[in-house]
Amino acid sequence: MCGRYVLEVDAQGLLRSYAAHPAKDVDWDPVFSIAPRTKAPVVREHYDEDSGEIVRTLEFARWGFKPAWAKEKGPQPINARFETAHTNGMFRAGFASSRAVVPMTGYYEWVEMDDGKQPYFVHAKEQGTLLHAAGLTTAEQSGDGGWDVTFTIITREARDAAGDVHDRMPAFLDEELMGEWLAPGKLEKDKREQLHGALDDVSEKIAGSLVTHPVDRAVNNVRKVDRSDPSLIDPVELG
Repeated sequence: MCGRYVLEVDAQGLLRSYAAHPAKDVDWDPVFSIAPRTKAPVVREHYDEDSGEIVRTLEFARWGFKPAWAKEKGPQPINARFETAHTNGMFRAGFASSRAVVPMTGYYEWVEMDDGKQPYFVHAKEQGTLLHAAGLTTAEQSGDGGWDVTFTIITREARDAAGDVHDRMPAFLDEELMGEWLAPGKLEKDKREQLHGALDDVSEKIAGSLVTHPVDRAVNNVRKVDRSDPSLIDPVELG
């Protein structure tokens, strides 16, 4: 699974990297511990009503998928299983027409040790490189007439570095597939299956390029951790 992740790139860097426009004022500094139920940047595309052209936007969404039809106290899954994301009743509509990219530069996983949980940081070989996690979004109207957007991260069977510490990992896109993934419009069943297969191939290849290292257990305390502290992802030696 992916229960916490890191995004070391600021708003301007994200806008440049994705050639995106800010949906609203996007104020984002590097964060080294993004937790469920908090807001984080996502990249989406839509058709502009006036020009009819495709517009790519960077916006904030809350991590925890909550469709408009879901009960207020119902589950808000942070992850969607790759194997069923395109067919599952909760995620099928999102896979068909509300796909997004969740930018990250790595994510944490934990290993149960005799003396507690040991966190590991999984990332690209060149640390700080953007990874494009496949995400799904949904939105419901808020009290002020706007929209509350929520998202989930698609996870797949872990391979290589991630598999050393956990059995699930985010499904990552490459630059080529990202354009197809973000393309607006509703996909029918055959197109969903084709995109699902492409994501399988690409994400497995990217998984093989990732590396991992143990980090300080300070990251374990989600309430007290300093989210702006870059030392959270520094490697440590285990005794």
